Amino acid sequence: MMPGGELLYPSPQHQPATPPQQPHSTIITTATSELLEDETWVWSQIKAEARRDAESEPALASYLYSTILSHSSLERSLSFHLGNKLCSSTLLSTLLYDLFLNSFSTDPDLRSATVADLRAVRARDPACVSYSHCLLNYKGFLACQAHRIAHKLWIESRRPLALALHSRIADVFSVDIHPAAKIGKGILFDHATGVVVGETAVIGNNVSILHHVTLGGTGKSGGDRHPKISDGVLIGAGATILGNIKIGEGAKIGAGSVVLIDVPARTTAVGNPARLVGGKEKPSMHEDVPGESMDHTSFISEWSDYII
Repeated sequence: MMPGGELLYPSPQHQPATPPQQPHSTIITTATSELLEDETWVWSQIKAEARRDAESEPALASYLYSTILSHSSLERSLSFHLGNKLCSSTLLSTLLYDLFLNSFSTDPDLRSATVADLRAVRARDPACVSYSHCLLNYKGFLACQAHRIAHKLWIESRRPLALALHSRIADVFSVDIHPAAKIGKGILFDHATGVVVGETAVIGNNVSILHHVTLGGTGKSGGDRHPKISDGVLIGAGATILGNIKIGEGAKIGAGSVVLIDVPARTTAVGNPARLVGGKEKPSMHEDVPGESMDHTSFISEWSDYII
């Protein structure tokens, strides 16, 4: 049921004996309904948290009202907040608000990614105390949402504006993601400071990346030259991954590692230069999804005799 009581489908007793064969449109309608339901739930949580925080901390009441409680939807709140964060004396907040809101309102995939990212941060980061905390204060989350708009502009051939937005994101959030880079859903940029993602990099779904991670090239040659990060990967703080290489699904890259060649799925690479835990011929395999479990150190006993 849609807001206002309008049914998406007729009730079963009013359906014809042989429903019309519209599998594609039915799938689209169902997906849209699920997105609306999920987005509505997350937005209701954010508003409830903002009301609670405004009551407990009156000094924040005006701020919480202007950023969250005065808005009718998540995309309006996020567009307003990003516009204020990224504006400058020559790039006005009203211009950015209109740009962001138009993009979010007309692209369900953008809204779906935002909700997935909010859920990812809340689930994976024990320091995240609420959805509203993530929306307002997590610069990794905010940088990722702004990048999605810059990427949309890039693929629409509005590249000067995409690059201008990219520059503001780097200035404000200390996160440098080229607008051509492709990023999936359910992303956690934890702390995020110093993250660099190159032009032809691809990041899959449910990936977690910590601060000072570089997904870079190996020189000044053009073409497809940046890493491809598969679903469920965890990349530890300060890791450097260079070149057009693949980090396999569910792999783990240890903090401070330097990776220059492919890493197989479900394995752990650590060190400088990185090597596989368990050895190249028969690396140790793990069953969990590191990008979701956030387990950084389960490999340590196999890899090192480090003792304090």
